Amino acid sequence: MAEAKKRKCDMRALFAAIDACDVDATKQVVTSLSPEHLGEKCLVADGEIVWTSHAESEFCKNALEKEESCFCDTLGNEKRLVICGGGHVSIPVIRMGQMIGCHVTVLEDRPKFADAARRAGADEVYCEPFKDGLQKIEGDADTYFIIVTRGHRYDEECLEEIVKKRHAYIGMIGSRRRVALVKEHLLERGCDKNVLNELYSPIGLNIGAETPEEIAVAIIAEIIEVKNKKKRTYGFSKEIRKAIENDTGHGQKVLATIIERKGSAPQGIGVKMLIFEDGTCVGTIGGGCMEAGVLEKARLLMAMEGEATICSVDLMNADAGEEGMVCGGAVKVLLEPLA
Repeated sequence: MAEAKKRKCDMRALFAAIDACDVDATKQVVTSLSPEHLGEKCLVADGEIVWTSHAESEFCKNALEKEESCFCDTLGNEKRLVICGGGHVSIPVIRMGQMIGCHVTVLEDRPKFADAARRAGADEVYCEPFKDGLQKIEGDADTYFIIVTRGHRYDEECLEEIVKKRHAYIGMIGSRRRVALVKEHLLERGCDKNVLNELYSPIGLNIGAETPEEIAVAIIAEIIEVKNKKKRTYGFSKEIRKAIENDTGHGQKVLATIIERKGSAPQGIGVKMLIFEDGTCVGTIGGGCMEAGVLEKARLLMAMEGEATICSVDLMNADAGEEGMVCGGAVKVLLEPLA
């Protein structure tokens, strides 16, 4: 019993260590998968161990050698959408950005439209000239800039500021002719040609979008495509972090993480779900019978006050087919009781 408690990870301490790292550092959470040290963790920033879950653990001391079986979460910063313009296209972009877990900032110089952006759920709204608002935004490798203002003069003003910043993506609405004219003007003013050539414009995937909602779908789909090409694992969502950091009153908790995936299983490696003693869940690892089976094992683990364990779910066998589980893959899930 005491040993089981000793192996629980203090995730709040891990999150504090992550937040203390330099924003531009390359960060990984390395978790042991070996039976002897299963669930023990360390945080690696720019190739150095900066935090360990168990100070005396041999795994944590030697994690950089990766001599043991382990799982690595490569962490990005929070994904941020910066939307220049608060018009009709922006409103569904704001809502969809929130749905995919992004922090959404809107810049709009008209108070009426700025208020509409707030009502749509934007985390931050700057109601001021675009240039002034953009000077307050630093940008980083996880910032996605979306330019959808009401006129090409404002688009040009925004793009001139944005190309100077670090970014993951810059997209601008407009016809090819209009975009070419904007780029020509900015090249004349000394803007970086290589950055301008990376501009996604016309913005969004080519799905024949016509309405503001359809255009928003195309924009968000393009951003998801760009984001997922980076091949980072999922890390910890805002919702899971919030649930772990706050005392929710739901009792014990187990973190479920997909550590291996074969075939066409519904979710990818690194996806997480937080499971509480009373059956409450935050996040999903795929739903259906597969998730229900993992949930049952997690609740049993909590009832027995057990240690971290790995469970396998096969979606390719005959029983899975009879249950309507048509994805046809297999996953291994790490279940970790948390402090």
